[in-house]
Amino acid sequence: MRLRRLATAIVAVSSVIAVSACSGGEGASGDGEGGDSYAIGISQLVQHPALDAASEGFKKSFKDADVTVEWDEQNAQGEQANATTIAQTFSNQDLDLVLAVATPAAQAAAQAITDMPVLFTAVTDAEEAGLVKSNEAPGGNVTGTSDLNPVADQLQLVKDLKPDAKTVGIVYSSGEVNSQVQVELAKEAAKDMGIKIKEATIANSGELAQAVNSLGDVDAYYVPTDNNVVSAVSTMVQAAEKNKALLVGSEAGQVEQGAAITRGIDYTKLGEQTGKMALKILQDGEKPADMPVETSSNLELVVNPKAAKAQGVEIPQDIIDEADTVIE
Repeated sequence: MRLRRLATAIVAVSSVIAVSACSGGEGASGDGEGGDSYAIGISQLVQHPALDAASEGFKKSFKDADVTVEWDEQNAQGEQANATTIAQTFSNQDLDLVLAVATPAAQAAAQAITDMPVLFTAVTDAEEAGLVKSNEAPGGNVTGTSDLNPVADQLQLVKDLKPDAKTVGIVYSSGEVNSQVQVELAKEAAKDMGIKIKEATIANSGELAQAVNSLGDVDAYYVPTDNNVVSAVSTMVQAAEKNKALLVGSEAGQVEQGAAITRGIDYTKLGEQTGKMALKILQDGEKPADMPVETSSNLELVVNPKAAKAQGVEIPQDIIDEADTVIE
């Protein structure tokens, strides 16, 4: 086991990137009282509930294992250039491992870092994103966990709550492979449901309002795990309420912020799962090349009856009774 130490500051990126620090001090903190000690960098694409939860879950795995970690957490503020700078800086630091949260951050890390383990989380399809040779056999220094959504099950929620729905609007980022994969899955599922998918693309969250308006009249909106859209999901909530269109989310954080319903992944647990993979690498000597990309089987039904009512929809009592979480 190698003990590496972080540099005391990252001057190259401090002026453009917000550093999210743990309680132990700016840029780094220690967890646990055990004998093992590691230095780990976290590159998170943007701040929003799902990605925040994944990062916290990852750190929780080390705390639960009583492993001391000196953390350096960096947030790219949704900018690919920042993610690239963070990755390049991490590649020159004395780290034991790097975690990349979300596909663009993972792509930047995989390109810049070749001599240490890189784990990713909140990535829909690592193979499609060029992060691994295959999801079953990554073959390099990069592996992690996928947040591939049960898109068909989530789209079915539209029919469960609005049986007569014929059109569903989706806004997504043209540059996010994650989003493209989910939209294609939605189109495929919609064929069997008698639903027409209306889509619009954006380059950044500032274009979201205009893109939503361009969809025109729809019966419902579906929000994929698209980082630009999720970071400004309040815009989708406002449109859903104004147009009396059901808003179906892809994870619990969106429902907490005003979507009506989702059946999705618990991102904290996904992060914990990634942390356990990291511990196998650091403590047991396992190689990322031989560790298949893992997916989560923990799906939760989350409902927000008040939000649904604002969107002109009443959630049936049997669905509320079935829900794992009801947002009051």
